[in-house]
Amino acid sequence: MENREYSHPPNPHRLYRNRDRKVLGGVCSGFADYFNIDVVIIRLGWIGSLFFMGPFSVIAYVVSCFVIPVRESGAKPTLKPEEDAFWRGVERQPTTTFSNLRYQFRDLDDRLADLERSVTSKEWKLRREFRDLET
Repeated sequence: MENREYSHPPNPHRLYRNRDRKVLGGVCSGFADYFNIDVVIIRLGWIGSLFFMGPFSVIAYVVSCFVIPVRESGAKPTLKPEEDAFWRGVERQPTTTFSNLRYQFRDLDDRLADLERSVTSKEWKLRREFRDLET
């Protein structure tokens, strides 16, 4: 039996076709979910692209129907707002996100080193002995 939790990448924000809110193939609703905007705006943009790009828009939509995978019904992950913001940042600015994570880990490492120096010092041992004598 395969564990589904480890078979998918941790980033829940993937481009897919949303068949739950589809009009034709679910491509526009999938893009709306991916960019976290209203589906009506995406659909109006696609209709507008018909006037400017003509048949290229139709061809791009049909190709998208075949290339973009379909999301299973009701499979949208529910995340906390801070997790959602983190994963969207990873998608749009991976180098910035990596830099921020590296800074946070370096800060954590420095704090841990300070704690280790404090706990292993002779002063810490002396204070602990005084505290034990008081009790």
